[in-house]
Order: sequence, then C-alpha cells, then structure tokens
Amino acid sequence: MSLNSFANYGTLTTNSTVVTTKLQSDGNTTTADLPFLTRAKNTAQSLIATPRPWRELLDYSAFSRPYSYDDAMFRIRQNLSYFRFNYTLILLFILFLSLLWHPISMIVFLIVFVAWFFIYFFRDSPVVIFNQPVDDRVVVCLLSLLTILALGFTHVGLNVLLSLIIGVVIVGLHAAFRLTEDLFLDEASAAEGGLFSVEGSQPLPLRPTYTHI
Repeated sequence: MSLNSFANYGTLTTNSTVVTTKLQSDGNTTTADLPFLTRAKNTAQSLIATPRPWRELLDYSAFSRPYSYDDAMFRIRQNLSYFRFNYTLILLFILFLSLLWHPISMIVFLIVFVAWFFIYFFRDSPVVIFNQPVDDRVVVCLLSLLTILALGFTHVGLNVLLSLIIGVVIVGLHAAFRLTEDLFLDEASAAEGGLFSVEGSQPLPLRPTYTHI
C-alpha cells in the first residue's frame, strides 16, 4: 500500500466523522437522547390500553390452578395489566346484556358507550388534561363512574350491581387461573406492578415451572 493510500484513508475517516457529527447536529438528535426517547415512548405506551388477541386470552393450554394465594395475586396483577383492554370490553358486554329488557337504559348505555369508544377503545395516544397525560386506569375509572351514574338515573341500579358482580367474578377467575409466563409487558407497565415488586414490599415467591401434558 502506497503512502498516498494511507493519506487518503485518513482523509476519508476524518470526513466521515465530520459528516456524522453534522447529521446529528442538524437532526437535533444525539446518541445520548436515545434512552430518553425510548423511556418517553414506553411511558406513553403504558398510558394506553393495548388490545390483546382473543385467542391469546382464551388459550386453553395457558390455564392452570395457582399453587398458592401469592401466586394467584401475582397472576391477577399481571393479567389485569396485560389484558385490561379485553377485560374492560367483557365487563361492558355483560353490563349491556343485563339491559336487554330495559330499552331506555340500553339507549343511555349506547350513548355513553360512544364516549368509551372514542376516549378509550379507539384512541392511539394518551388523554391529555392541562398538558398532562392521564393514565389509562384513571380514564377507565372516570368512564365507569359516568356509566354507573347515567344508568342510575334510569332505575336499573340492581341490574348494574349484579352485572358488575358477575363480571368481576369472571375476570377475577380468568386472571387467577391464566398463566403469565408467555406474557410480555412493556418496561413501564412491568415496573408499575407487572414484573417487578414495589419498593419496600416483600419479594414474590418463586413460582414453579408448569408442564402441560
């Protein structure tokens, strides 16, 4: 290799470094910004309920009896976080079935469901109030309260109560018996109570590996 080749190699390397630095400065994005952007993206995603495939929710091979109370609570916490979109839709469907013989209440429910549809089920970004993103669970609580109050004025309080009890029992049983080994929460959701224990709380016991025959 000639001396000219060595000289050209050094020039190309220097030019490449200059170009890379210029692109980073022009795009206002540096390597140091990437972890921050990733955390911001994960936080935004955790504020939005993700619809899970119904086949995954009803996968018969993924059900097993919890071996202890702590294991059941662990499953319930993680499944509620993972399937909260599906669970909410199930509860609303059960509530709708309880109103089949109450046409006025059904009309009120359908009107309120429009709010559910656009504010909860159909959005692709967090709800923002006073320039602050609102957690998905807060949105569910507010919409649930609105639904209960609206239906309460139609004198179907007993129907609402019974449907909620039935729905909570169904969701609770599913969450307790649904295995969680195949579920993968995003980083923000996991830190909130899915995969990691809360600081200062007792660590969860090790769970045995289940084998399906």
